Amino acid sequence: MPRTSPITQFVHAAQTMTIAQSWALLSPLPLGKLAFSKLIAVKVPYSGAMGADVVELADGHAVLTLRDRRAVRNHLNCIHAIALMNLGELCTGLATFHKLDGFARGIVTELRIQYFKKSRGTITARCDLQVPTAPGKHDLTVEGHLFDAAGDKVATVWATWKIDIPA
Repeated sequence: MPRTSPITQFVHAAQTMTIAQSWALLSPLPLGKLAFSKLIAVKVPYSGAMGADVVELADGHAVLTLRDRRAVRNHLNCIHAIALMNLGELCTGLATFHKLDGFARGIVTELRIQYFKKSRGTITARCDLQVPTAPGKHDLTVEGHLFDAAGDKVATVWATWKIDIPA
């Protein structure tokens, strides 16, 4: 029987854990936050492709960063509008599903963004919300704010999540 590598074993084990379990296991370790960010790329390939790093994560709270690099830039030499939208959506989703992952299901039904200025340099996305826990279907509009390295707000994202919490 062929042996699997430790990395393959780890990825398989991590794919069965909730977001909160994965964060709790990895974030305290050296390079653990980086490993968690790479794990998100495995769990959510499209969002993971942008290469955002998860800095903080808790129930109803997330902070992510996105480095300014050629892969996320547009023809105006700044971070592409949809890369910012993707960062905001990922931030709102992680903040929401840190608490709900593993027992509730959800999907984005609407995304909206307002841009305030060109985005250059490392962008930080922040999201804080009260996560519902009552059983039933919820339409939850979650707001995320994106800032540049100087602390200037470059965009605000609103993601409406349709959440189904079983009884």
